[in-house]
Amino acid sequence: MSMAEFNEKGTIQETSFGYTLSVIGGKWKMLILYLLAENQPVRFNDMKRRIGAITFKTLSSQLKELEADGMVKRKEYPQIPPKVEYSLTPKGESLLPLLEQLCEWGEKNRNT
Repeated sequence: MSMAEFNEKGTIQETSFGYTLSVIGGKWKMLILYLLAENQPVRFNDMKRRIGAITFKTLSSQLKELEADGMVKRKEYPQIPPKVEYSLTPKGESLLPLLEQLCEWGEKNRNT
């Protein structure tokens, strides 16, 4: 975010930084994106099991938000029982370099 953009818009939510935070912010979205980056495609129950403490309702709503923002693709197979898989879209994959940098930062600073 440039200072010019911030000064033009007036609030941080109206900047490109604000948009980015609206898409990936919160407790779970980056974890979901990271999991999908490491293992694609992932079924809902497998994702729930790997993340752990997230509730089914929260995971479902976070995936719906990520799908609405064009970050995640949901593929449903017409079978009984229903099978649904999630994967990253090209837009979601464009975040992978940023996630890598965040991981590197965490490794460098975890024990300091």
